[in-house]
Amino acid sequence: MRLARFNGGRIGVCLGDEIADVTAICGVDPEEWPAVGPLRLIRDFAALRPRIEAGLASAPKIALAQARLEAPVPWPNKVIAYPVNYHAHGREMQANYRATNQGFFLKPSSSVSGPGDAVELPQVPGREVHHESELGIVIGKQVRGLSRENWREAVFGYVCLLDMVVRGREERVFRKAYDTFCPTGPWIVTADELTDPTALDMKLWVNDELRQSANTRDLVLDIPGMIETASAVMTLYPGDIIATGTPEGVGPVVAGDTIRITIDGIGEMRVPVVQGNQGATEVFAQPYVPPIIKQN
Repeated sequence: MRLARFNGGRIGVCLGDEIADVTAICGVDPEEWPAVGPLRLIRDFAALRPRIEAGLASAPKIALAQARLEAPVPWPNKVIAYPVNYHAHGREMQANYRATNQGFFLKPSSSVSGPGDAVELPQVPGREVHHESELGIVIGKQVRGLSRENWREAVFGYVCLLDMVVRGREERVFRKAYDTFCPTGPWIVTADELTDPTALDMKLWVNDELRQSANTRDLVLDIPGMIETASAVMTLYPGDIIATGTPEGVGPVVAGDTIRITIDGIGEMRVPVVQGNQGATEVFAQPYVPPIIKQN
């Protein structure tokens, strides 16, 4: 099932070129703040699914092209991100560590945006903002200390994800925490729809230039290992998102660009890039020295 948020927090099921409005069936209030209705939907999905499926035929529908898609999980408890999780990306950035010996970091929920939102570049003259294409894993149940053998029981579904970053040597979380720096979408594909998430092709273009192309089979720390590692440290909750790390080919974006990401079996996001008028900070007052020189 492809579950989406659209048109001001409504819940939809994508059916071909239409989206069926199942907001009422799911018991989600689009006006609720904070927007935690999707978290309850994920938690209770096993019980709700028969009602959703039974109601699809009579549910109001609109053309998918006419819907404004929004972040599928707008208020995750946390976004867990694994740095340098492809060897080729580690080599290009001259990193001498990998996710297997570095662990993870957290992105704030306020950085999460949707497929209909622009990436807003902060006012950081002299710094580059880079794209990083990633698979997003949406957690479906509360777990702690889950073994890698049982990883599937924790997964609700999958999204496309962009981990945007101000390139530099400052604290990683600081450079990745800006609003709109975690686009997700275009919807959640539930886990039963993907037979093998460990072998998904992923590509990213900036405008018409293909910059990133990889397969999740090339991950250094695999999906079972990421779930095991994260749950060893902290409780995972429904709606938490794990960002699996980016492959080689990261690079800068500027205002006017469009970032396009596709992941097999999940879908595609096309995210415009605009220049914002906020975000200036003394931390980024100095240029990044030495210049970024990627290695092959």
